[in-house]
Amino acid sequence: MNWLTNVVRPKIRNMLRRETPENLWIKCPDSGQLVFYKDVEANQFVIPGSNYHMRMGAVARLKSIFDNETWYDVALPDVTPDPLKFRDEKKYVDRIKDARARTNLNDAIKVGYGKLEGSAVVVAVQDFDFMGGSLGMAAGEAIVRGLELAVEKKSPFIVFAASGGARMQEGILSLMQMPRTTVAVQMLREAKQPYIVVLTNPTTGGVTASYAMLGDVQIAEPGALIGFAGARVIEQTIREKLPEGFQRAEYLKEHGMVDMVVHRHELRPTLARLCRLLTKAPALETASKPMQPVLSPAQIVSAAETAPAAPHA
Repeated sequence: MNWLTNVVRPKIRNMLRRETPENLWIKCPDSGQLVFYKDVEANQFVIPGSNYHMRMGAVARLKSIFDNETWYDVALPDVTPDPLKFRDEKKYVDRIKDARARTNLNDAIKVGYGKLEGSAVVVAVQDFDFMGGSLGMAAGEAIVRGLELAVEKKSPFIVFAASGGARMQEGILSLMQMPRTTVAVQMLREAKQPYIVVLTNPTTGGVTASYAMLGDVQIAEPGALIGFAGARVIEQTIREKLPEGFQRAEYLKEHGMVDMVVHRHELRPTLARLCRLLTKAPALETASKPMQPVLSPAQIVSAAETAPAAPHA
């Protein structure tokens, strides 16, 4: 006889029942290993055993980059929520409402302004959890506003790209964000401020065809999927089998499409070194020493990979 089911009254039985959170454990997509969620979160969403880089939300990413996890949220322009009155299985406006409720974000890109090891930077983060990080009018406005702010503040602009491409519910209006963001990147370049792109898993479609591949330095996280069209589409088009690891960060680095593949734990000091090198700013501990000579792009990448990390502010 089971005394809990047969003797204890139903109301008391419900009190004894323990609810287990759905996200208490995470299964590694690479190894199948079950890992405690809090351990993964404390490890910047990198699976401890396999080193697999999980997707990272916009707020968590900003916390990992800025000094003391503190920054100013950049106000972004409002856009028409549903310009084409689009509807498939459900209304586009309802999809946006669901995404906002699930992620606590207004759209796919969040922009922050703060200090990175003492230097002012503007950082834009694309959150894949918001409708696949798709590029629509709101996301395009966020990138353009972030670039304009970097020009105003005379500071580097860092973007973390993660997207499935342009947002189909906005049609041609979403595709227009590709040239708009490209023009904004050129404005930053004319202002002689660094533009650094961090490609995360996945970065595909129209985002790859625009601002995500225009950085002065292209960084990728390990194992990130980066490309325009999917591997299956390419194989069907060219009727050939693609090589092992095609469109992954390591493969692209070997073939010159990406400058650096950087582990997430090393990303913050690497970005700080790049910003100092590209702006010719001295490191914190050597502020009184003479400024270093101008370096070539290849020397900048090499220096960022090998130089010791500066202490946090």
